[in-house]
Amino acid sequence: MILAIPSPLGVALGIATAAAYGITAVASSRLNRTSTQWMLALAWLLHGSTLVEGLTGSVPRFSWAPAISVTAWLVLTVYGLESRLYPQLTVRRALAALGAAAVLLAALFPGTPLHVSASPWLPLHLALGIASYGLFGAAVVHAWLMTRAERQIRLAAESHSGVPLLTMERLTFRFVAAGFVLLSATLLAGIFFSETLYGAAVRAWRWDHKTVFSILAWITFAVLLIGRARFGWRGRTARRVLYAGSALLLLAYVGSRFVLEVVLSRTPV
Repeated sequence: MILAIPSPLGVALGIATAAAYGITAVASSRLNRTSTQWMLALAWLLHGSTLVEGLTGSVPRFSWAPAISVTAWLVLTVYGLESRLYPQLTVRRALAALGAAAVLLAALFPGTPLHVSASPWLPLHLALGIASYGLFGAAVVHAWLMTRAERQIRLAAESHSGVPLLTMERLTFRFVAAGFVLLSATLLAGIFFSETLYGAAVRAWRWDHKTVFSILAWITFAVLLIGRARFGWRGRTARRVLYAGSALLLLAYVGSRFVLEVVLSRTPV
């Protein structure tokens, strides 16, 4: 098992961030909305500092656990912006718990050093890919909120989201469309510029697990968007396709790296 040792600063920031998220998750039911938002904002800032330290430290590292951590941070960023428009959203406890788990994972598995021969453009390539993860993650959160709201409507209970279902659905597909654009750009860059991004030692194209799952995820999201535009897919059908595509995308990088580094104890090329 590969269990790299992060820097002392990274460890301290990770512990502080996880503690801030944990306190927010536990105390959110006892505090008012404003206090909870300030606590979550503090945890979000600490989380961002942790990510910056890991990616720009003396030995920049990245892998499956940092990818999950960045995704969680991006989802929280989307929530922070969206809660200004829709203050009725009440998922702070769940997102705080997600943030704490993601930060702890990244602290335990900080990843392997980035390629020495990598291009300065590699961080941009990684940023595009992880940004697509974040947007699809936000779409999944909104789909879950839609499922919860529909269940409460069937039970004649008061909806806790406070956002109309049609509005939630539009937001979900906007995130899917934006994530699809970024995922397409990431795949095209990987297909045509692998040697430029990672160095001459890396072949331009490899049919590995990451490539196969990425393409399958891209096809799934394309089918979802076409089905939405052409056949008006919505509700349970659209959510199932979204969940399937997101699962494939998670397996593409996070899953393949987890198996390679943790299960097989091998250093990726």
